[in-house]
Amino acid sequence: MKNILRLGAATLTIVSSLSLWGASPTTVSLDSCRHLALANNKTIMIAREGINTAEFNKKAAKAAYLPGIDFSGGYMYNQNIISLLGENAKLPTMSFDAASGSYKPNILVGPDGIPVKDPATGSYIPTEVAVIPKEAMEYDVHNVFAGAFTLTQPIFMGGRIKALNDIAAHAESAARSGHEKVVQDVTYKVDEAYWLVVSLKAKEKLADSFVALMDSLKLNVDHLLENGMATRSDVLNVEVKLNEAQIARTKVSNGLSLSRMALAQTCGLPIDTQMTLEDEDLKSCNADTYSLPQDFNMADIYARRQDLEVIRQSINMLKGTEKLAMADMLPTIAAVGMYSFSNPNVKNGFEKKFGGGFSVGAMLTVPLWHWGGNYNKYRAAKSATNAQRLLLEDAEEMVNLQVNQAKFKYSEAFKTLDMTRTNMKKADENLRQAQLAFREGVLTADDVIAAQTAWLQAHSELIDAEIGIRLCDVYLSKVTGNL
Repeated sequence: MKNILRLGAATLTIVSSLSLWGASPTTVSLDSCRHLALANNKTIMIAREGINTAEFNKKAAKAAYLPGIDFSGGYMYNQNIISLLGENAKLPTMSFDAASGSYKPNILVGPDGIPVKDPATGSYIPTEVAVIPKEAMEYDVHNVFAGAFTLTQPIFMGGRIKALNDIAAHAESAARSGHEKVVQDVTYKVDEAYWLVVSLKAKEKLADSFVALMDSLKLNVDHLLENGMATRSDVLNVEVKLNEAQIARTKVSNGLSLSRMALAQTCGLPIDTQMTLEDEDLKSCNADTYSLPQDFNMADIYARRQDLEVIRQSINMLKGTEKLAMADMLPTIAAVGMYSFSNPNVKNGFEKKFGGGFSVGAMLTVPLWHWGGNYNKYRAAKSATNAQRLLLEDAEEMVNLQVNQAKFKYSEAFKTLDMTRTNMKKADENLRQAQLAFREGVLTADDVIAAQTAWLQAHSELIDAEIGIRLCDVYLSKVTGNL
């Protein structure tokens, strides 16, 4: 189901992007802007790469269960040859004595029949020796080549491999939750930028209307000046207000252009992308389509909030770190197999050719005494886990506060909307009465300007209130984890 949704979103993104980059502006909806942002926003792309990294780390951790095969090789040049003898070796010999049936050493015997000793060494003097030439025990090791294939299979690592796999799995979950949080943040940012454009577009139209009102008032005052019913001061005052209205309209237009650029950037598009928003011709906000939930299940909200899920997965990862620290205090067992070879080799004498053989065995490592270093590492890991638990509790309290603030702000937005609607009706009527009284000569131009200014402010506040309802609804969805 998720793949189908992603495929649909990707298709919509491609079509929308091609339309937006076309020659003429295209009308886009809020959902289209969201899909564009989900597909093109750089922050979301970074979060996706974080998921890929976590997945690769998870696969790498699983590989630790399997045997590892390594090859090592080397070459060494030696200046000297190896000689096992410093000079020719002379070994005493023995002869077989048939009478005794045993071997007797061939040593020099004196006239008295007593073996003769060497005065210098105190050893018996042999009559016959076997000579081993010095050259026979010399070996050429100028060039030595060696290599080995090693297979290592972990048998018991103190729980280290399982802990690493658990950490990798929780890291992947944290990366996915972090991605979802980024998606929510970007979505909220898109909504803010989208409704800001709508708001400024409405205010631009309002500024045009206000300029038109000031133009009409200036024509009326000019006509009264020609008939002697107004002063030059009245004309100047109206012209000043007209210039201020035109400057205000220019500022709103510039702000609208910049807000369009900001929306395009958030959607991952070039900032000069031309697009018209579906809600730009916003007339009024139908408050009946929005409703404020009365009750909130905070446990469900905590479960939906992706930022809290990231912290929960961080706690699980720190628990895995505790197990790693514990593993440093436990023995480890591994089976090892090796095929080694060298040139020269001593497999069959000393030969200047490659030769080698297999060997198998096991390795046992038992930590005995490290002056409390490993145990303190374990205690430090537990302390970090406790700190993360406290961080989760603090974050949940902040979420609770955010939800209540959003609720109060949403409720206040409804009240503000009702009041601004009432104020707008009063401002419209006040402006109508002022214009009528001005034409009848009862009020001055300053009175009409004041009424028009009040009318402008009332309509501007109504626009802010209408947009505020939408933003409050989006923010409430965000803080409750429903966005």
